[in-house]
This record gives sequence, structure tokens and C-alpha cells, in this order.
Amino acid sequence: MCGRVRLGTDFAQIRIELQFDEAAPLPNMAASWNVCPTDPMLVAINASGKRIPQQMRWGLVPWWAKDIKVGFSSINARAETIDTTRAFREAWKRGQRCLVVTDGFYEWKKPEKQPYAVGMANDDLMVMAGLWDGWKSPQGERIKSCTIITCPPNSVAGTLHNRMPVILAPDSWSTWLGDDVASNELKALLSPCPDEVLKMWPVDRVKIGNVRNKTRDLADPVPV
Repeated sequence: MCGRVRLGTDFAQIRIELQFDEAAPLPNMAASWNVCPTDPMLVAINASGKRIPQQMRWGLVPWWAKDIKVGFSSINARAETIDTTRAFREAWKRGQRCLVVTDGFYEWKKPEKQPYAVGMANDDLMVMAGLWDGWKSPQGERIKSCTIITCPPNSVAGTLHNRMPVILAPDSWSTWLGDDVASNELKALLSPCPDEVLKMWPVDRVKIGNVRNKTRDLADPVPV
């Protein structure tokens, strides 16, 4: 699975790397080295052919949901059942795909429960495949939310968990967000990334275990 991510990269640099539309304002978000479920995430969507940044709540709440709490169980969507799982199938059918922008994620190695940070070997952004949906609360509040798509792990991530986020290479971002892309072409992207593009290192279990901690030092390596 993928239950913690981080994003500390300067947002002006993200605009350049993600090639956001110049007229689209960046969301007013704080950097966080401990993004948890229900926290805001930075995503990119396709709007009339333009790549637009959006802030969305982590944990997809389908438009038909009666309660926002459904988002707690939909922070991840399995690639194998993305088009059949009730919570995600309509977002998939409607083409509500997004790029989830991160610097990497955390995973806990069992049985010792040692947390590890996973990042790109070249220190670039880690951009994940996602879906999003819009929901209106009974009080009339409109909320956009997203999920991270997971797949079986590569050899690196497989030392930590039996799932990993789908990490998209830059040359596949346009395809993932594109209009009129065949379902089989999209599903072909939902596979583990090559081993050599990732690196991982142990981090402090006490610091990362506190969801209120958001500071840069959470990603510092520690001895094990």
C-alpha cells in the first residue's frame, strides 16, 4: 500500500517540472514531509488540454457517498481492479485521472516495523498515478479528493511490502492525463517501475509515527 508520502520540493520548481499551465495558480499549500490520509495533496489534472495543479484531500470520496468517512478506506486503489471496484470505477470510466506529485513515500518493514523512506534514485519528483472525484456534503460543501493507484512491488519495494504505488515516468504523464486514450493503453502503465530508479533508507520511527510532525528531518536517514 501507500499510506504516507512527502512533498518538500519548492512549488515554483514543481510548476516547471510538471509543465503546469502558466495561467493556473498553484494551490496555497505548505511543504510537508509527512503527508497522511485526509491531508491535502498536490495533483495535476487535464482541463481542456491544459495541465492544471489542484489541491485534493487524500482518500477518494465518490460523488455518490453519503459520508466523507468512506475516504479512509480509499486512499489506495488496486491497479488490477481499478475499473471494477465500486469506489473507483466511475472515476475511471469518466477519465478522472490525475498525477499525484510527491518527493517519495514511506513504508514500514515487518516484522521489526522499521520505517523506510523511498525516493527516486536521481532525487527527482516521484509522480504517482491517481484518480480523483468530486463530492458534495449534506451541508453543501464541495470537496475534491484523490487516491493513489498501487500495483505489485518491484524488487526494491518488495523488501518492504507486497504493494507499491504506480510511479509514472515523465514520458507517460501526458498519456495518463490524455483524452481518448484506450483503456488497455492506460492499464499498461499500471505496473511497477524499474528497480534502478528507486532508493530507500531507514528513518526515525518515533518522528514519522507522529502524524503531527511534518518537518524536513523526518526524512533524515538513521542507523539500524
